[in-house]
Amino acid sequence: MPTAATFDAEKPVSDDELTALALAADPDTAVAPGAVSIWAEVDAEPHLLPAWYMPRPRRRVSSRRQRIVIGVVVAAFLLIDAAGLCSTYGWVG
Repeated sequence: MPTAATFDAEKPVSDDELTALALAADPDTAVAPGAVSIWAEVDAEPHLLPAWYMPRPRRRVSSRRQRIVIGVVVAAFLLIDAAGLCSTYGWVG
């Protein structure tokens, strides 16, 4: 099992090895005075999720026909609910 001193970035590390390293680490260890934030190394602005995981939504131009179909589907669900039915399980009780 690799330790912090013998860790090689080129060699892949298994999940079991990462788990063992995480469990063996001391949670009360003080951060070194010269430690650099990962955000300073990777990007100037920290993000909650990477762009490849959840990209920014783009405005999509839809045709008149698509808007009508979407409106009909939404209206149908509203009518089903207004009639006291559940769209998946039957009567609302």
